[in-house]
Amino acid sequence: MADTPPGGVPPSPTAPSAPPAPGAAPRMPLRRLGWRRLLVLVGLVLLIAACAVFMVYRIGENIGVRALLIGAVTAVLPVPVLVGCFLWLDRYEPEPLKYLIFCFGWGAFVATAISLTVNDFAAGLIDGLHLPAALTGVLVAPFIEELTKALGPILLLVFRRREWSGITDGLVYCGLSAVGFAMVENILYLGGYGFASGAERFGPATGAQQVIAIFIVRILLFGFAHPLFTSMTGVGLGIAARTADRRVRVLAPVAGLLLAMMLHGTWNLLPTLSQAAGQPLIMLYGFIGLMVPIFFGMVGLAVWLRAWEGRLTERRLPDYVRAGWLSPPEVAALSSLGRRHAARAWARRVAGDAGVRAMRGYQFAATRLALLRDGSLRGLDRKAADQERTAREERELLEAITAYRSFFVGRDPQAPAGVWDGDRYHLRFPDGSERAVAAPVEPVVPIPVVLGGPPPAPVPPGWHPPHSGRPGHA
Repeated sequence: MADTPPGGVPPSPTAPSAPPAPGAAPRMPLRRLGWRRLLVLVGLVLLIAACAVFMVYRIGENIGVRALLIGAVTAVLPVPVLVGCFLWLDRYEPEPLKYLIFCFGWGAFVATAISLTVNDFAAGLIDGLHLPAALTGVLVAPFIEELTKALGPILLLVFRRREWSGITDGLVYCGLSAVGFAMVENILYLGGYGFASGAERFGPATGAQQVIAIFIVRILLFGFAHPLFTSMTGVGLGIAARTADRRVRVLAPVAGLLLAMMLHGTWNLLPTLSQAAGQPLIMLYGFIGLMVPIFFGMVGLAVWLRAWEGRLTERRLPDYVRAGWLSPPEVAALSSLGRRHAARAWARRVAGDAGVRAMRGYQFAATRLALLRDGSLRGLDRKAADQERTAREERELLEAITAYRSFFVGRDPQAPAGVWDGDRYHLRFPDGSERAVAAPVEPVVPIPVVLGGPPPAPVPPGWHPPHSGRPGHA
């Protein structure tokens, strides 16, 4: 990996001067918490807490405390697995923990509280009009549930758009909201329709049997349903986050939300049709012919998108190589999770735990830098204030990268010393000989080299390298 350029200015006070504590995620300097942001934060926390109390009271009043506890315990069991799947998608540039918790809490309590109230009101209205009760599940529930699940991620997109790197973040934020929603909804099904109804008619043993049966059908077989529906909205929000076209910013989320509602409504319609026609195969055919292909299609899309941020570094960071900030092996070592893991293993070998923490911080900062430049080239920053903030963040990220390098570069006795001049490597071997080596087309092994010359200025958004053979402009 490249060392700090000789003669360069030291990192600014805002850049990390030491690796973060173990387990801490490297982050850029946080904004000052002004009174307006504090009021919004307190308001959101109070809203989620109030909705949580409301849901506990409402469900406990309907099914009883014992059924509530049994439903809560069984409904929580799949949550770590589902949350882990969404966090697995977000390994290149992990999102702030506070936003992940916000989305999960929003789906679990705010979305469920609003949806339960609206669904109950609609059910009473439909019953009063002597219409089929299934209309609530087919027409009302999909609309209000998908809308409320999406509101939390939509708020993040509106007020924290810079935290969105694309469709992957949309899937993560909306997926966590849906997991939280499904968890609380499962408490009602497992505790109410499962244990409470069975115990009331035939005793606790029957209640336990019904809990197991509902757990198998609703969670093990169909536990992907809510995340699958809301992932459609996540795709729309992710597209909106990375486009400068105002029409797409509006139409993409609307299209994703409508698709989520239609998919949800279709899912609720299948058992209604099966029951009305007396044909259980309708549900089976709909599940196998519609939901399963859509599910595997979304899984394939998510896996492909998971590597998007790695491929993005290969497309955007070479500009900083040509400007003299990075060397080719550094970009190559960021392009896949396997190479990133190998780089962390190398950093641990040459610099211990401090080197590993620094390498993680370096990888995070480099990914953020690629996303920042990609946003600039896409024209996401229209306002002068946004452009100034992007330039400031770019400088902070470059200084952070320089600071992180100092913990693991130049400490590998098995590698020859070298200098990258922007055009080729100048390697010095133990016998004193020196050799100039051109960068390979596909550099895959990080070479610990020194960047030649003082640190250059950050790369302007519209900058393209001149066709010149001068050092630093390869």
